[in-house]
Amino acid sequence: MSDRVAAVDCGTNSIRLLIAEVGADKHLTDVHREMRIVRLGQGVDATGELHPEAIERTRAALHDYVDRMADAGVTRVRMVATSATRDARNRDDFFAMAAAELGRVAPGAQAEVITGDEEARLSFAGAVDELSSAEGPFVVVDLGGGSTEVVLGDSTGVESAYSADIGCVRITERCLHGNPPTREEVASARFFASQRLAQAFGVVPVERARTWVGVAGTMTTLAAVALDLPEYDSEKVHLTRMSLEQVRAVCNRLIAMNHDERAALGPMHPGRVDVIGGGAVIAEVLADELARRAGITELIVSEHDILDGIAASVA
Repeated sequence: MSDRVAAVDCGTNSIRLLIAEVGADKHLTDVHREMRIVRLGQGVDATGELHPEAIERTRAALHDYVDRMADAGVTRVRMVATSATRDARNRDDFFAMAAAELGRVAPGAQAEVITGDEEARLSFAGAVDELSSAEGPFVVVDLGGGSTEVVLGDSTGVESAYSADIGCVRITERCLHGNPPTREEVASARFFASQRLAQAFGVVPVERARTWVGVAGTMTTLAAVALDLPEYDSEKVHLTRMSLEQVRAVCNRLIAMNHDERAALGPMHPGRVDVIGGGAVIAEVLADELARRAGITELIVSEHDILDGIAASVA
């Protein structure tokens, strides 16, 4: 009888599902991956609460995910919720909803709020699994909607990690209001990103890193746009290597575009159109800082991230 597990990662911008088959050696084989943009973190930075419509969008997606888990014969599930729920005063409403949905396939299952440190460690485990240990130490950056995890480690595990209070949704809502954003707005966003990331670099000794690995939707979208894909293709994006010159070029291009120009890009998910510029600002600051601090010359973009780490923790 097959042993199948499910992992759900509910972030500030998206909710993602991985269903995987667990082999005798605990190796995971993908059965199904899916991502939906639900913008759970809508307005949280300003109001401190999850918007009822955002909770309902997330519930609808999770309901479909649980149906798929049941059809696939999933026996164990773990769902983690990150930045948006850590910050919200009414997070109990979200967790009651999640428990009701997850209980349909795994009685007693609940969503967990994980710490930024655990989020970082799970992301690292998923991101470096297929990379050669000779390329370490690695600095893995998980650029999310509400937070950005910076993690340093090697094949033996994580050495240091920090969750910076900045992400593509948070920086967009705070700084980038124009269409396209004004020069002053972009300068303000870069300053905000530099301040928040400096806190991470004060904790994580990134100067020891030899290889930069980027994960999550902003990073994978940057790679897809840089590759000029006619539509998003995860197999082509996975383990793409981009020079820092390419990273800066695609970031500057996206920042300068208006909404319609970004929406017209073949690999652009509709739910990322209005926040990819903010993500690009953060990625550009990261590129500059990692080049200066560690002599990094390229970015490796991985499709495997916290979702894979969550599934491995269940298996």
